[in-house]
Amino acid sequence: MKNKANAEQVWKQLEDVLVPRLRLSVNERAVYYHLLRHSRLEGKVRLRFSIVSLGRGTRLSGRPVREAVRRLVDQGALRLVRRGKTGHVVEVRVPGEIRAARFGAVTLSDRAQVVDGQARRPQAARLEEIDFMQTKALRQAIHSRERGRCFYCLRQQAPTVRCLDHVVPRAQSGLNSYRNLVSCCLECNSRKGERAAEDFLRWLYRERRLTAAELTGRLRVLKALAAGKLRPAVQG
Repeated sequence: MKNKANAEQVWKQLEDVLVPRLRLSVNERAVYYHLLRHSRLEGKVRLRFSIVSLGRGTRLSGRPVREAVRRLVDQGALRLVRRGKTGHVVEVRVPGEIRAARFGAVTLSDRAQVVDGQARRPQAARLEEIDFMQTKALRQAIHSRERGRCFYCLRQQAPTVRCLDHVVPRAQSGLNSYRNLVSCCLECNSRKGERAAEDFLRWLYRERRLTAAELTGRLRVLKALAAGKLRPAVQG
């Protein structure tokens, strides 16, 4: 097919260029991966979808899907052709076609630094590439970031009964990134399952496990996490 993209090349461009340069959140990645898989990797440039169907495909609720689509359009990863009652029609662009990923979107923090004659990427850029499930020290960095409290219910937890949870589950293409891993209690880890984090937090509020103020605060922190603002302290 003429428009069918090379999956291996696209994947490398995604992970090596697009994600760090556009600073895509886990929700934005999930939405973009889903749209890309059902369009360019199948030889189609345009794709029609509804927010409901896209949410079902990515296991996200409506609001995060809308926000992800809106930002992907703003960044040029999608071109909105038409929007109406029957849904959205977009042109899906592969990384090499996205202007912001090729030109001018690289900030000073993305550029290599020269140390002792060798080019090194700054810590903020390297942090995006780390698999935080890889070692005990990296897993501990996530626990330390939450300061001993469950990310969801805010209860203080003992080191022996805490675990790491993927905000976007692995089954839904969730990564082992510091943006997608939180320290939580075993109960919340079990009850959340594959639910969207926002939906689970609202369930905790309905169950009177969180106050209205705590729910608002948790939703705000969840957005900060996805935006890469909650960076763990990593040695070396």
